[in-house]
Amino acid sequence: MRVQGNRRIRRADAVLTAVAAVGWSFVAMTGTAALALHLLEADAVGSLGPMTAAAVVLAVNGRVVPAGDIGIFGLEGGRAAASVDVTPLGVALVGALVLAAVFLRSLRGAGGVIGAGELVVRAGAVVALFLAVLGGLSWAGHDTVTFDGAELGDLAGELPEGELPDSGLGGIAELLPEGLGDLGGGLAAQLADLVRAEASVGFRVDTGPTLLGGAVWVIGVLVIALLASRRTPLPPGWEVLHRVARPAVSALCAVLLLAVGAALAAAVWAAAGDEHPARIAGTALLVAPNGAWTGMLLGLFVPWTGWASGQLVRLLPAPLDRLLTPSEETITVARLAELDGRAWLLVPGAVLALLCAGALTAVRTPRDATGTSGGRTGAGAGAGTGADARAGDGARAPGRGTPGAGGGGTAAFAVRCAVPLAAAAGLGLPLLAWLTEVSAGASLSVFGFDAFGAGLDLRGSAGLALGLGIVWGAAAGAVGALPALAAGVAGRRFSAPGTAAHPRSGGAYAYGAYDRGAGGPDPGTAPSGTGPDPRRDPPPPPPSPPPG
Repeated sequence: MRVQGNRRIRRADAVLTAVAAVGWSFVAMTGTAALALHLLEADAVGSLGPMTAAAVVLAVNGRVVPAGDIGIFGLEGGRAAASVDVTPLGVALVGALVLAAVFLRSLRGAGGVIGAGELVVRAGAVVALFLAVLGGLSWAGHDTVTFDGAELGDLAGELPEGELPDSGLGGIAELLPEGLGDLGGGLAAQLADLVRAEASVGFRVDTGPTLLGGAVWVIGVLVIALLASRRTPLPPGWEVLHRVARPAVSALCAVLLLAVGAALAAAVWAAAGDEHPARIAGTALLVAPNGAWTGMLLGLFVPWTGWASGQLVRLLPAPLDRLLTPSEETITVARLAELDGRAWLLVPGAVLALLCAGALTAVRTPRDATGTSGGRTGAGAGAGTGADARAGDGARAPGRGTPGAGGGGTAAFAVRCAVPLAAAAGLGLPLLAWLTEVSAGASLSVFGFDAFGAGLDLRGSAGLALGLGIVWGAAAGAVGALPALAAGVAGRRFSAPGTAAHPRSGGAYAYGAYDRGAGGPDPGTAPSGTGPDPRRDPPPPPPSPPPG
């Protein structure tokens, strides 16, 4: 294929990378979804395979359409309808992490720079294979689950023939027009026998919207992975993304993963004292990120709106189950705190998380705007050799340890940390609000009368999430930069693309470049932390590019 610099793009490499990344990603998502559904005992009412396929499809932004019918004495007037719009982010996060890790690892072999053509070819192969596998799951993700009305309770066995129940089934008699509930025989007898009917409820994957949503999902994962990876090479001319965007995006991603870890730890604690620990574990595997990121948004004062009715209210955590009603309600941390004062803990938790992101951004941001000082060297910074390289490093060294040196002062560095984190949080919080939206509903209609209904809808305010994300991100970036500067660690973890951490010294090194270890044999010849690492031999120089 076409040559990029001194590297030739090989189809075999791109295909093998795509097979490994997509294959391991779907294996991880399938295993997580199957384990979670088994712990929730979902396989007791249906086949685990199709349900797992449907869960994976939902996780990658696909669409699952539930459908079914109710047959009562051959009547054609009964039907069941349902809708589901929820993303099991626990499954999605596992797949995204595996896909990103394998894909990024394949790019790091390119050195400090990768051609734009090679990057497009490798990413395109991953997207194409991902959609092919997703199409197979769309074919497999359909099944029918049959429920026996007699298993819904003892009502069917105890109900006299022809008597209309006053309770049960969501209160059928209360939902009928006035007077119909007192009719004997006919309609009343048929409604009474509803509890003895068999309900056949199925689900299928809508292939077209699923492939479109899957394409958006996999492209989004690859873009975020490239922006969050601090050591993956980028095409020439993209250096500004490495210096400006990557420190903030990687810090925000780290904090979001930390929030998920805290949610999983809370689930383990809750399961230890519960009568059904398996159900809590299964729920955590499916939706721990949903709960963690929703709580983080509420802690940052992003309001939500929602309503809930029927049996779906029981699925909500306390105190949300007491706040939502069949009419739309506004959900804020203050309203939750009126029902449970512990809800205020969401605020310091979310603020502390963003402050940690600000500090990480400062540690990973170069001390000057050009990225020539601060942190560890890599392929670009280590291009010089011998006395010239040591002299250049020595000239830049004061910028790492002295506040205000090399970076235009403390205020300038704080601004360079605040602006990227404001942009990252401003885009990230609306994305989280969209990902954590929940919409589900189920209804049973007989002869046009709504006999049973359940619904749930939760949506965050994307507009306020955008504005609050910018404000919170800017504040966290500026404040987080101050302790990093005071401790002398600002810019310490900045690394050039195409590098890796040295297993002994912790310095960043690349093929053909010296790294910064603990200093040379004579500490007086160069500042500490510069020059070749004396604990290993320097790597050989890279091969020369072909002439012409």
